[in-house]
Parts: sequence; structure tokens; C-alpha cells
Amino acid sequence: MSATADPADKSNPAVKLGFEPGQIVQELGYDDDTDQDLREGIEEITGEELVDEDYDDVADAVLLWHREEDGDLTDALVDAQEYLVEGGLIWLLTPKKGRDGHVEAHEVAEAAQTAGLSQTSSITVAADWAGTRLATPKSAAKPKR
Repeated sequence: MSATADPADKSNPAVKLGFEPGQIVQELGYDDDTDQDLREGIEEITGEELVDEDYDDVADAVLLWHREEDGDLTDALVDAQEYLVEGGLIWLLTPKKGRDGHVEAHEVAEAAQTAGLSQTSSITVAADWAGTRLATPKSAAKPKR
């Protein structure tokens, strides 16, 4: 495996997420149903392994897998922000409509707004998963760890 993938490689499902070489991506909500190709594609692009909830430093982005039965989405989004550098992004991945664990779009929008995040785009990221890009507020300075 090369250190980084060619960003023009359209066969990599992670290309549309906009990650860059060297970025640290923290993955939350990993389970047996997560998309392995997407996970590996992110690692290919960044040249870094995904880190989990035990990572004790800040990350450039959070990849949050969330299903309806995973509990309160607002709480998960607030918690995810604790791991981010100022201005970092959260990619919220939810099962597509018709799949087990689907989260309605209005629930995502409401949870994001309540958590203080801006929903900037929604895309299909894998056969069973939709992705919502959530931006953290830039004006609220976060203390550095």
C-alpha cells in the first residue's frame, strides 16, 4: 500500500470526503456493519491509520458512524467535537433510507443545529451509507490539549 492515494483515483470511495495526506481522522461508532472499503480508502488518502475513541490527542476530522439505535445523536455530535482541532470537520455516516438503523434527514439537521454544527453537504459514501459533512464553528476558540 502506498503512503497516500492519488486524489484523482475515483475507485477510492473516500475521495469525495476531501481528506488530505497527513490528516488524523478519529473514528467513532465502529461496528460490524461499517464499510471497510471506505475506512481503508481514508487511510490510503491520509497515509495514517484511523484512530479510535481512546486516542488522547486532537484529530483533524471525526468519522462518526451512527444508527437510529445508537442513542441520542445530539449527544454523540457534542461528544465528537471534543476530539477536534478548531475548525475540524465531522463526517456523520448514517445508514441509507430503507436500511436498518436509518436516521431521518430532519433528525440529523435538528441534532446538528442543537450541537452547534453547520450542515454543509450530504452525499452517498458507500452502498449502505450516506454521509453528512458537519462543520464546527470557527468563532468559538477551543482550548488546546
